[in-house]
Amino acid sequence: MAYKPRKEREEITILRSLNTRMNLSEEDKWNYLNLKKGFEGEVMFDSLTEKLQSGCYILNDLLLELNNSKFQIDTLIIQETLYLFDVKNFEGDHYYEKGDFISKTGKLMKNPLDQLKRCETLLRQLLQKYGYKLPVESLVVFINPEFTLYQAPKHEPIIYPTQLNTLMKKLNMWTGKFNGKHKKLADLLVSMHQIESPHLRLPPYEYDGLRKGIICSSCQSFLVSVNGRKIACDNCGCEKNVDSAVLRSVKELKLLFPDRKITTNWVYEWCGVIGSKDVIRRILNKYYKSVGFGRWLYYE
Repeated sequence: MAYKPRKEREEITILRSLNTRMNLSEEDKWNYLNLKKGFEGEVMFDSLTEKLQSGCYILNDLLLELNNSKFQIDTLIIQETLYLFDVKNFEGDHYYEKGDFISKTGKLMKNPLDQLKRCETLLRQLLQKYGYKLPVESLVVFINPEFTLYQAPKHEPIIYPTQLNTLMKKLNMWTGKFNGKHKKLADLLVSMHQIESPHLRLPPYEYDGLRKGIICSSCQSFLVSVNGRKIACDNCGCEKNVDSAVLRSVKELKLLFPDRKITTNWVYEWCGVIGSKDVIRRILNKYYKSVGFGRWLYYE
């Protein structure tokens, strides 16, 4: 199990909700799908690293800052060597020309090798600052089995999909033992992790402009109906109990509108398909703390 697990970034969660509840611009939709695909690739890599049997500390999704420069580490594995991985979920045919990554459609991509070098440099400086002298090996991992890179550079730190098993075997070969410095470093980096970048790339939105209703957690459809204590999706058949569906909707409301107070009327309006405010009130009283009285009562 990872010492620091990966969680979906707030930006992706909000964009998923907005993509379902409003019409995003082409640019915003592309940004959402790009972030979503990148996260899915990181999760694919996690499914491999979590099977490692050798001693290691696995730190996922670190956002660090050094000298006012922020840098993101997709995965850092601490053994006697630090392995820094930048995971890319590129798909389809790409070309490498004069230091550029170009898709088959001719789109110029950000060079992940440049990003990797910057990240490694800042990590080395951070280690030096705190007195750590562990070697660092940095690698770009192309996780998608449908990815091909033509004219690939021969001596760059790249792991292709067909090399992933070999990489995992290499990481599993380490038989050394940890000492206190490894855990101290892992704890230091986790403590320095910044929860979320303050500059989320979100489109403007307002409550009145969003479609109301409970969304199916499986297929993101609004075609849900209530049957007793269950909510069923008429699109994919997924069933959830009413409490969990309402709580998920409350969590979504708090994420989209963090400055508004949670009230029975507001949640009732947002959920749409719940036929009674008494059901909403029962759930809120059960799982949240009520504050105030009468028309001024809200939940936190």
